[in-house]
Amino acid sequence: MSALLERITVNPKQCGGRPCIRGMRIRVSDVLDLFAAGLDSEEILAEMPDLEKDDLKAALSYAARSVDHVVLTV
Repeated sequence: MSALLERITVNPKQCGGRPCIRGMRIRVSDVLDLFAAGLDSEEILAEMPDLEKDDLKAALSYAARSVDHVVLTV
């Protein structure tokens, strides 16, 4: 799984420091927005030919880890 997450890069000088795919200017949020809009993996890959199937898995994995945090209620 960590090999997938290596596909996600963060560079403060690129895309405002937002997480991107393999140093390209394709943000993780761009991929997630396409999934949320109802596109499937094959449609996203056709829309963004620079991406690979593992990039989509990496974006989903990164997002899952980003929201998986403990919430303490007092």
